[in-house]
Amino acid sequence: MKPVIALVGRPNVGKSTLFNRLTQTRDAIVADFAGLTRDRHYGNGRQGKHEFIVIDTGGFEPDAGSGIFKEMAKQTRQAVAEADVVVFVLDAREGLSAQDHEIAKELRRLGKPTLLVANKAEGMRDATKLAEFYELGFGEVHGISAAHGEGIRGIVELALEPLNLPDPDDEPGDEDAGKPIKLAVAGRPNVGKSTLINTWLGEERLVAFDMPGTTRDAISVPFERNGQRFELIDTAGLRRKGKVFEAIEKFSVVKTLQAIESSNVVLLLLDATQGVTDQDANIAGYILESGRAVVIAINKWDAVDSYQREQLQRQIETRLPFLKFAALHFISAIKRQGLGPVWQAIAQAHKSATRKMSTPVLTRLLLEAVQFQSPQRAGMFRPKMRYAHQGGMNPPVIVIHGNSLEHVTDAYKRFLEGRFRKEFDLVGTPMRIEFKTSTNPYADKDRS
Repeated sequence: MKPVIALVGRPNVGKSTLFNRLTQTRDAIVADFAGLTRDRHYGNGRQGKHEFIVIDTGGFEPDAGSGIFKEMAKQTRQAVAEADVVVFVLDAREGLSAQDHEIAKELRRLGKPTLLVANKAEGMRDATKLAEFYELGFGEVHGISAAHGEGIRGIVELALEPLNLPDPDDEPGDEDAGKPIKLAVAGRPNVGKSTLINTWLGEERLVAFDMPGTTRDAISVPFERNGQRFELIDTAGLRRKGKVFEAIEKFSVVKTLQAIESSNVVLLLLDATQGVTDQDANIAGYILESGRAVVIAINKWDAVDSYQREQLQRQIETRLPFLKFAALHFISAIKRQGLGPVWQAIAQAHKSATRKMSTPVLTRLLLEAVQFQSPQRAGMFRPKMRYAHQGGMNPPVIVIHGNSLEHVTDAYKRFLEGRFRKEFDLVGTPMRIEFKTSTNPYADKDRS
């Protein structure tokens, strides 16, 4: 088992910067705004032979009475409960605050081993400037600079030291070496993405609040179902460009698009009570452009009547015709209705996206298609197709070689795609067909 380190502290002390430094990634949004991180955010770190898990948390306000700050405090307490050691991050520039005292009091109550770290301490060679933090009662204070990478290795060693970790060389190897399936849940704000993931996990893992824009980062959560490992990614809701005013939301849009790009399968979540909007179509377009496998789920299906359901299905046909290859499911995340078939569709979409297609079978299908219906002649030339092979996966790419293939029409390209899809049972994934035209080696030579 990998040890778990939780980063805790008040807002804007540099927890997410430290998280990115420890995981050697840019997974956590970092900007000069307080309250940017709201959920627990997991990442993998490594130092020497030892691997560990880091949890980034939102700004901790133990006495938060209600609203989003109460939910963030609950997330932080859960992170502390999961951790083997807590790194209490302070701001060396601003000094000790009343909120730091409240957090220290809460951490003593929770009783986890705690390491005191004063961030933003670059240039502070005088240790007396950190002396005030000793009154928190957690022993030695360690000055670091997460932004500049100063003192990071030392605090990891101090955090792992009391755990008496065994030498990794002495541990048995991991039998499941396969990578988890990355599943991104995408959609407009407030369609129920965080609620759905919480329902799958059986705990309030993510902040689910009746306010659009609650999730601002792309949050990754490990999950296992029927022996298959997944990495669930809850993305920030994508708004129309004209409504993205805050700099924070602009960061969130970038992180959401990156999450879609890096995933294996995307679950596009729609809201049955609001129908299919232009923004839903835009998000679907992002998914299609990235080439990701996709499953469509209509949430809050229990909240609409039969007339609304009929209208919704017509909207899907007219506004999302380019996702005809995707499976469509009707669910209720809160009532746990219809979730089983969604998992089956996700597995089928991933299987289709990573399907291996042999060159002999592809070539046979191509020649049979040409024999059934030849491509349209363009002037003096008729495209001649010779053979096909697979050029990539996720999405599947089929490369067709021949002569004059630049004249192949889009209609004929769709005809070929239909034949390939039917043969290999490709459901839930886009497909790309590329044409490679042979060149005449004598075309540019002087015949005089």
